[in-house]
Amino acid sequence: MKYRIDNLEEFNNFAKVFAKAIKPRDVISLKGDLGAGKTTFVQFIGKHLGIDEYITSPTFSIINIYNGDITIYHLDLYRLEEPSELEALDFENYFYPEDEITFIEWAEKADYYLPDDLIEIEINISKNGRILEIVTDTKRSLEIGEYLDENFIN
Repeated sequence: MKYRIDNLEEFNNFAKVFAKAIKPRDVISLKGDLGAGKTTFVQFIGKHLGIDEYITSPTFSIINIYNGDITIYHLDLYRLEEPSELEALDFENYFYPEDEITFIEWAEKADYYLPDDLIEIEINISKNGRILEIVTDTKRSLEIGEYLDENFIN
């Protein structure tokens, strides 16, 4: 499922619909080159989930936690050298949340630690904006894709 985003306003609108589609326990991987908009996407979603705090990239902290209508865990694994480094981070809390939503940038570095029902989104820069694609076919990915297809108009 691919979605063309032509500008920041559309990106925000997409995030608003996406925020309505996700729910506690969802773990979302955001893939894309540096500057593709992964953190911007989390910022927009956070705003729509009632988070007042400014969401920043957790590149150096690795994990940022934000509380709003729901708690968001935002991880950036770019600096991890080995998947086993996750064990020191209590990764189970973030990869298998109970009442929270987790966003993971550079999730591919977590390898076999990732949950089976991971929702993976690729963000690619195109000449006119961005292309967002849900690339996994888990049950939740398909449910979110159906919701987006019915409710996102650009």
